[in-house]
Amino acid sequence: MRLVSDTLLDEKRAARRSLLEGQGSPHRPHKAPKSADGSLKLSNISEWEASASSPVHTLARTVLPLSDLSVLQRRSVHVKDSPHVFNTEVEFKTAPIANQRQSGRCWLFASTNVLRYPIMKKLNLKEFELSQSYPYFYDHLNKANYFLELAIEDPELPLDSRLFSTLSRDMISDGGQWDMAVNLFETYGVVPQDIYPETVHTSLSAPMNKLLKTKVREHALVLRKLAASLKSDNLSKDELVASLRAKKEELMAETYRIITATMGLPPKPDEKFVWDYYDKDGKYHKWEGTPVEFYQQFVGKQPAESFSLINDPRNPYNTLYTVDKLGNLWGGRPVLYVNTESEKMSSTVVKLLKAGQPVFFGCDVLQQEDRQRGILDLDLFDFETPFDIKLSLSKAERLALGESSMTHAMVFTGVHLDENGKPLRYKVENAWGTNIGKEGWFVMTQEWFEQFVYQVVVPKSFAPKELVKVLEAGNPTVLPAWDPMGALA
Repeated sequence: MRLVSDTLLDEKRAARRSLLEGQGSPHRPHKAPKSADGSLKLSNISEWEASASSPVHTLARTVLPLSDLSVLQRRSVHVKDSPHVFNTEVEFKTAPIANQRQSGRCWLFASTNVLRYPIMKKLNLKEFELSQSYPYFYDHLNKANYFLELAIEDPELPLDSRLFSTLSRDMISDGGQWDMAVNLFETYGVVPQDIYPETVHTSLSAPMNKLLKTKVREHALVLRKLAASLKSDNLSKDELVASLRAKKEELMAETYRIITATMGLPPKPDEKFVWDYYDKDGKYHKWEGTPVEFYQQFVGKQPAESFSLINDPRNPYNTLYTVDKLGNLWGGRPVLYVNTESEKMSSTVVKLLKAGQPVFFGCDVLQQEDRQRGILDLDLFDFETPFDIKLSLSKAERLALGESSMTHAMVFTGVHLDENGKPLRYKVENAWGTNIGKEGWFVMTQEWFEQFVYQVVVPKSFAPKELVKVLEAGNPTVLPAWDPMGALA
């Protein structure tokens, strides 16, 4: 027997889907405004107050001034999502739950969490983490170089232009994308966390990043001024670039000193290290080699052969996209996305999980989220009843308006399927420690996936063939640097 509350919830879901699909139409004004000049009048406030006299709004005014908005969570959703039970999971279990602490390195935690699966299986390990600080170090160093190369590429770009302000605003951030992670892994390799552990500044990155951004912006101005002063020397384009790069390398020494002082000196990618460890049976082992050799031996080619599917309803599907001037390694692998329907993304995720493959994905984790319980559910909060409003933005509209974007990366490790093989909910590995979620794990509903998951990373061998062809055909459509698809997880 279905409960009345369940029926009402279903009706609200249907109404919301109708609005999200664009079937709802906004009311059109049919009377003269009370304020002819557009300013706010007391008569406006009086009319609005009269419209807020319902018992529900009276109750909301009584409760909400003394509570945060978490009080509007539906208990029925807590009950529905509290059992973290899934009938399809990646068989091999990794541990421990990682913790990015007070930093924005989720993309490096999610990618290294995926990479540690084959390493732990091959080495028979019970617990293991790759160093997230190791790629983080080289990412910061390369992002500084990338921004200065952009300054060399166009030294006359106006400082107040939208492009320059976008590039300068956050040129050394903690965030990144899958292709940027692959750049780091393929160039610098990986190391166990014991070889290059956390420091205060990798776990609490804002103060270090603030100093780095200040210095690198200053370096960009130095290069722009030098380019202007060299104009009268009648240099060729190549000679001018060579002169600016020589100066850039001199300036980058300061960036290097800041990064090594705050993060510590990492191994070089071709420098041998010795790693002593126990397997899950307590047997001692020793491995010796370089970070690149460690990556090649235990991880292999799959990261480089994987690519991003995205769901961006603003733009045509079955199309390859990139974002202007988005990257970390100058001359490295570009950030590429193949746009497709959400259903194709979820079916591919299910295919991977059935094959025992964890899946890196990007989403907007701050939407309809209970982080303490680890719930991502479209029906979690009831904002509509107490405020007497409807929330009707579609996924495309949220992207276009800046309401939502791809801001966090995590890993799918399981899914619960119905009797027809359709996904109902997903098991999600986060990197916020064991005190967040259910001992670090989240549960995500299929409806939440459809609205707030923007990216999944898949090996070519598991991706739909027609989408692989789109990737391999190349010639991507270039989105502007400020496009929401340029958001860094």
